Amino acid sequence: MTTSQRSPWHGVLVATPLPLNDDLTVNYVRYAEHCAWLVENGCDGVVPNGSLGEYQVLTPQERAKVVETAVAAVGGERVMPGVAAYGSGEACRWAEQAKDAGCASVMLLPPNAYRADERSVLAHYEAVAAVGLPVVAYNNPVDTKVDLVPELLAKLHREGFVRGVKEFSGDVRRAYRIAELAPELDLLIGADDVLLELALAGAKGWIAGYPNMLPATSVELYRAAVSGDLATATDLYRRLHPLLRWDSRPEFVQAIKLSMDIIGRHGGPCRPPRMPLAPDQEKAVRAATEQAVAAGLV
Repeated sequence: MTTSQRSPWHGVLVATPLPLNDDLTVNYVRYAEHCAWLVENGCDGVVPNGSLGEYQVLTPQERAKVVETAVAAVGGERVMPGVAAYGSGEACRWAEQAKDAGCASVMLLPPNAYRADERSVLAHYEAVAAVGLPVVAYNNPVDTKVDLVPELLAKLHREGFVRGVKEFSGDVRRAYRIAELAPELDLLIGADDVLLELALAGAKGWIAGYPNMLPATSVELYRAAVSGDLATATDLYRRLHPLLRWDSRPEFVQAIKLSMDIIGRHGGPCRPPRMPLAPDQEKAVRAATEQAVAAGLV
């Protein structure tokens, strides 16, 4: 499937971590190479400046350059940056920056500086949608404390504010309710460890974490799952799940970067306040990563 035959948010879009040097500066050369490597290995696009990209601890100049670097590496049709911000005005400015850089869509969290009510959520998405790029909502009630429940998502879609949703609640039952209330709203898998369940429920894409380490195998898993090849999908899913479940844990950035380092891809350190994995966590991630390597999945 070529990019011209699909919506820009369909398929496997990888939420990219940001390679940092030892002094915690951004290594844009490595980042560009990584984006290109993901696409070369079958991924459909990248999502810079999401949580995995540590956008919260970037300067405005760094955040803008990350988007520009991704677009230069793989083309704007393949880049869906996160434009989350505490204020709607700032989120709009990031959406404008994405538009000017040539991106085809953006991903947006609800307002999360406080527990926003429904009116605030609707106004926030309305403001960013007015910039003119298609908006994919990002539902992460675990971290934001604002829950885009199916009924609210249906309103957002009905008003024309969102075209899809990255669903990270972990509640796979929501997929069916969303399909009932807003059948034209595209469901995107938002957590690696519910991939199979949401793919079978009709997901149109996967905003993914662990494909940063094993893109080709992840694409194979996703394609098998959405096509109904349960023999292939179930086998891969079971074998990869010890890694995939880290995507839903608070230490997901450190875990994914460590796995990348182990296989020779530059993950690198994280910026504070994120700390390195605790010894028992590092041991578990190393074991799961080495197991995947030994099984030929990398």
